[in-house]
Amino acid sequence: MAEISIPLSEYAERRASLRRALKSSVGVVFAGEPADPLHGDFRAHPHFEYLTGMADEHGAILVLDPANPVENLREILVLRPLNPELEKWDGLRLGITKALKDKTGFKVILRYDRYPRALADAVRRTKSVACLHPLAWHTQPVTPDLALFKTLAARIPDLVIEDRTEAVALLRSVKSKHEVAMIQQAIDITAAGFEALAKALRPGIGEFDAQETLEHAYRTNGSRGTAFGTIAGAGLNSTVLHYRANDRTIEKGDLVCVDSGARFGGYGADITRTFPADGRFSTRQREVYDVVLAANEAAIRAVKPGVRIADIDKVARAIITRAGLGDYFIHGIGHHLGLETHDITPDASLEAGNVITIEPGVYLPDEALGVRIEDDVLVTKDGRKNLSAKIPKRAADVESLMAG
Repeated sequence: MAEISIPLSEYAERRASLRRALKSSVGVVFAGEPADPLHGDFRAHPHFEYLTGMADEHGAILVLDPANPVENLREILVLRPLNPELEKWDGLRLGITKALKDKTGFKVILRYDRYPRALADAVRRTKSVACLHPLAWHTQPVTPDLALFKTLAARIPDLVIEDRTEAVALLRSVKSKHEVAMIQQAIDITAAGFEALAKALRPGIGEFDAQETLEHAYRTNGSRGTAFGTIAGAGLNSTVLHYRANDRTIEKGDLVCVDSGARFGGYGADITRTFPADGRFSTRQREVYDVVLAANEAAIRAVKPGVRIADIDKVARAIITRAGLGDYFIHGIGHHLGLETHDITPDASLEAGNVITIEPGVYLPDEALGVRIEDDVLVTKDGRKNLSAKIPKRAADVESLMAG
């Protein structure tokens, strides 16, 4: 398989595009800190990863100063100081050398001790700073860039703080050909997982066995993990949207709703398929399943530049409502997909390069029957491309796949 990656030149162009959007304002993007380095891998804030390609350098900071008269100082990467004792435990890091600059694509890299002065000089000159991190609700902590700017405002008179959060959202929502290739690879790996699961699924195995079959196939096909926690709900659990326990035994007559996606190179898939545990749908299961499938297919056909996700939702909802099941479609039709499963979404109509999910569902707890069918769809110049079309979803094709 040919190597799939994003070149440093693309990250540089992303930063250049954002600098143009900032005009003369200074922007700061934080990678963030690990919650607990012993339990789970650190992953940088998706804004930072999108702009630098660096996912594992905690504490790193990107400073954008578009109006700096010195071209090399218009973007600065700030890193933690080296700590040889700590790095014996957590991993060796490069000094600020040509090798590090070549690896990151940054011409200017500073350690923490030089960062406050460089930032103060930029802000005093521009008197304008721009928030780039998504703004928090009032019940959440203040975002790191806004907290920093409020501190600077107490020291620099007449400092103007602007909201430019939409700028990064617009950039991230339009995927490049390299990003689409990453997502497609994640989907192809996910397809291998769903095929393995379909052949192994039967009454008597556990929901966790289903999860493990799926995720083992991801790992053996090139993924380092899942894009989110796998949902494998059987029977009544198939009606719970974000069911995660996966601890029930799958029984004869169950439907099993499986929502999962492999991660590849930072990008993830998000696919749902619903399987009959017995290998064949009952008459009632097939009735509901075909309604959801019709809604899924009609919604995909409605995807094109210029429409909003809410418009696509109406198409799917009308079909489910006409079938008398409207009260049981209890969520939206989908969301953007990328570095995050629920990727950042600008307040704008769809445009070519967006990747969204289409995921209608019907959930009938009184019948212990839940059906969701989800695909990942690229918006193209002329319409759409279903990136997950190779994963069977018509009832007869699902049954055929399960028969092996």
